Amino acid sequence: MVTFVDRVTLHLRAGKGGNGCVSVKREKFKPLAGPDGGNGGHGGDIVLVADPQVTTLLSYHHSPHRSGGNGGFGMGDHRSGAAGESLELPVPVGTVVKDVSGETLVDMIEPGMRFVVAPGGIGGLGNATLANPKRKAPGFALLGTPGWEGDVLLELKTVADVALVGFPSAGKSSLIAAISAARPKIADYPFTTLHPNLGVVQAGDTRFTVADVPGLIEGASEGKGLGLEFLRHVERCTALVHVLDCATLDPGRDPLTDLDVILAELGAYPVPEGQVPLLERPQFIALNKVDVPEAKDLADLVRPELEARGFRVFEISTVSHAGLRQLTFALGDIIAQHRADAANAPAPERIVIRPKGSQRDFWIRVDGGTYGNVYRILGEKPVRWVQQTDFQNEEAVGYLADRLEKLGVEDELFRSGATPGATVVIGEGDGIVFDWEPSVKSTAELATAPRGTDPRLLQSSRRTTSERRERYHDMMDAKAEARAELEAERLASRSRDGEGAE
Repeated sequence: MVTFVDRVTLHLRAGKGGNGCVSVKREKFKPLAGPDGGNGGHGGDIVLVADPQVTTLLSYHHSPHRSGGNGGFGMGDHRSGAAGESLELPVPVGTVVKDVSGETLVDMIEPGMRFVVAPGGIGGLGNATLANPKRKAPGFALLGTPGWEGDVLLELKTVADVALVGFPSAGKSSLIAAISAARPKIADYPFTTLHPNLGVVQAGDTRFTVADVPGLIEGASEGKGLGLEFLRHVERCTALVHVLDCATLDPGRDPLTDLDVILAELGAYPVPEGQVPLLERPQFIALNKVDVPEAKDLADLVRPELEARGFRVFEISTVSHAGLRQLTFALGDIIAQHRADAANAPAPERIVIRPKGSQRDFWIRVDGGTYGNVYRILGEKPVRWVQQTDFQNEEAVGYLADRLEKLGVEDELFRSGATPGATVVIGEGDGIVFDWEPSVKSTAELATAPRGTDPRLLQSSRRTTSERRERYHDMMDAKAEARAELEAERLASRSRDGEGAE
């Protein structure tokens, strides 16, 4: 049974915005008292919250599909729809949120930190809000937009001050159980620890956390064993403690060889940009199991060489607790010094959220097609406006055309080389496809005509006064000829009737 999960993919769907309402107020003696359709409610967001009480992503492993509440529809009498219920998802402190391409969206390292990972849709405006002096009683309303839908990757990186690293069965779980109140699983076979264990250690006035990382083997940075899955839990640690087994019975293993293998794996593991490489952090050596006579002799033999390489070495025993006090106080001094340096360090650069108005509203991409160029209109505003348009309502479609024209889409289409009748698509994929006909209000179409000419006049079908007079005379002459023919036929018929009577 899975009891610890530190990586999971969430399938999220934020709430959809409610549609606006089309309504006209009706009262006694005032059957048409004006539009009173309310706005639709916004869809519910999905928010990640860093919760110190949560230590695993297990709940999202079993239920990865999460959805926000939909917004309510607008109603008459200026009643707006209810906003959709937002969904808050608690995650452990130290969770890194990434998109499907692997790019980091946010690192939730502070307790209580909140991040809107899936924003809800926008509620549509009712016809009361759309009314203006030129359009006093709109016969349409805007639709609600869909909420964000997609996948995000949650990756937990343990937030601890000290990491215990070493080969399997080196005694890391026994060490954390001896110096803290943690009670990890302890057994005499490799890979007993299948997930990081955390313990809180009190050394004098300093309290710090220790992480027991599952055992590393040669090739862990390349994916062998369990090392690659849990080396990321070492990234946030201030100091490293190499737990070396001095009583191992495996042939070809000794403390120096084990240390070289672990150092090679730590050096091969890439840390995120801006963090100190693992091998450049404070490192301690814990020669474990010195309660065994042979292990004590081996520890005394290798200690001078380890100290010559610049390591602080402690001979410990998790059974007799020998050397544990000296080790914990040395770690406490390092942690206290690191915290003091961090407090005196300059404040990190503040995150500046720039308004979206500084970005381009839209842009046009020309795609080649079998039947000619396709002009694709991209941008947040045009795509959102299309989502809000009810294409079964001609007035709503006209309102969309007015919005696109005011945005400058027609002028940009002419600059991109589009001609009347060209295929235009709004949005990626299939999108909304239509044959473009430039608006008469725009003068951009003059750019495609020869100098000194105006295609709007050449295409005019209005007749001049002389043409109308000539057409009138022709029509009167045609009527006179028709009357003369009818009179001639009538006289001829009477003549035939008189001859037959004789």
